[in-house]
Amino acid sequence: MLRVAVPNKGSLSEGAAAILREAGYSQRTDSKQLVHLDSDTGVEFFYLRPRDIATYVGEGTLDVGFTGRDLLIDSGAAAEEVLGLGFARSRFRFAAPTGTDYTEESLDGVRLATSYPRVVGQYLARRGVTPRLIELEGAVESSIRLGIADVIADVVETGTTLRQAGLQLFGEPILQSEAILIKHTGRDAMPTAYDTLVRRLNGVLIARTYVMLDYDVDNDHLDEACKITPGLEGPTISPLARDGWYAVRAMVKRAEAQQLMDQLWDLGARAILATDIAASRL
Repeated sequence: MLRVAVPNKGSLSEGAAAILREAGYSQRTDSKQLVHLDSDTGVEFFYLRPRDIATYVGEGTLDVGFTGRDLLIDSGAAAEEVLGLGFARSRFRFAAPTGTDYTEESLDGVRLATSYPRVVGQYLARRGVTPRLIELEGAVESSIRLGIADVIADVVETGTTLRQAGLQLFGEPILQSEAILIKHTGRDAMPTAYDTLVRRLNGVLIARTYVMLDYDVDNDHLDEACKITPGLEGPTISPLARDGWYAVRAMVKRAEAQQLMDQLWDLGARAILATDIAASRL
């Protein structure tokens, strides 16, 4: 039985449940449920606080877990990233009162408030800087106004909240975080269901990244069309009943699909269709 830690709340929880369902795993139907067994796949899910998941996996209590890259680093647990999952993305940045001229190099000895002291401390230590770290659970942007910090390091999405608090960003991003799958560091012997889980998750990520593009094109433009849509290992080409015409199918990146469809249309291709991929094994 593979024992998997899943976040019990927040964007990590929603994203993890969604990708697991897409990968063919059943999930709890009651938010108060702490454990869910998917007997068909041999996986047992444990719903835990996002901050605790790396600790459980690092101690070997659970085999793998879904958490954030930021939470893994900040935990200091003996766990390692297996796979980036592409959701719950965030950036960590430094911020100070508008009009000040702080730099990363000037933070030595400065009072710095953050909810992620290990992430920030390690980042600055690599640059030979040692601030006075003040750990807070939340509302970090209020710490300067309340007089307990000079600068902060926090999660930034649009920066609107920081600007409303009279703060400005400075320095480079500390960390680009996202949801990740983790396992115990150095552990090689895993239940059989582990390889299946990783393979299924990879399949979902590919399906989310690509679409299937189908179109008809005449023989004169077939080679050029195939250069536009080379697919992963080459497009699938089938002759049509209409003499001199072919049906072409290829996987293309979702983000590029509209532009490729325009190029194919201009080339002379017709009946151009883009369809979602529900799952994949490559």
